[in-house]
Amino acid sequence: MARRIAVAATGEFGADVLERLAADHDVVQLLTRPDRPRGRGRKLGAPPAKEAAERVGIPVEQPAELDSAVGIAADTVVVCAYGLLIPSDLLERALWLNVHPSLLPRWRGAAPIERALLAGDVETGVTIHRTVEALDAGPIAAQRAFAIAPDDDAGAVYSRAAEVAAELLRDVLAQDEPTFEPQAEDGATYAEKIRPEDRELDPAAPAEELVNRVRALSPHIGARLGDLLVWRARVGEDGLFEPVEVQPAGGRRMAYDAYLRGHR
Repeated sequence: MARRIAVAATGEFGADVLERLAADHDVVQLLTRPDRPRGRGRKLGAPPAKEAAERVGIPVEQPAELDSAVGIAADTVVVCAYGLLIPSDLLERALWLNVHPSLLPRWRGAAPIERALLAGDVETGVTIHRTVEALDAGPIAAQRAFAIAPDDDAGAVYSRAAEVAAELLRDVLAQDEPTFEPQAEDGATYAEKIRPEDRELDPAAPAEELVNRVRALSPHIGARLGDLLVWRARVGEDGLFEPVEVQPAGGRRMAYDAYLRGHR
């Protein structure tokens, strides 16, 4: 039986999960961030979750911040890559379930998939937990691991995580009263936001580390090698770092070989 839920989401990952949820449940409200300037022209653009909601006919609200004046249209709210602090008075008015793309308590925070790839993790997963005021520290309702393939970039991992999240939520939301287990504190690590210095490729670093950095930042951010954005790379037969797909400043993406031919 379809469950009446609200969703709080903003980014691409949240948009993907939202559309998957809408196929199985009565999603009656999306809470998302306000429109903001995007792209080179800095034209006002909608968050990806809003675009997804409009495609499937879900009512959208875009408060600049959450407070007691914000109406919650369902008893259960699924939170996924939302980006606003949820105050305690709102947490008390509904069951808030957070979708976090890591095996909590590993990689609590803003960039769990990027940090997992930067660290060379070969496994990650999805955790569904009760939203609490402490960062990604709530008790766990469901969790599932999956492997990270050697050639997976962040886009591939996010896509797999959205698929797993929808499956886990289907089971959790089928329960009248989901059961929760306290989250362990041992092994907690934190996934800080990606900083400008995290994007820089140091030619002196080990090749595998550089490739992991490229994977972690593709296809949504991009690693930098001088004036180039590097979107795909590999460790060559000689053990050295090899860009595969790059983008010159102000240009289009292209094969690195084509870029070199144009600069001879």
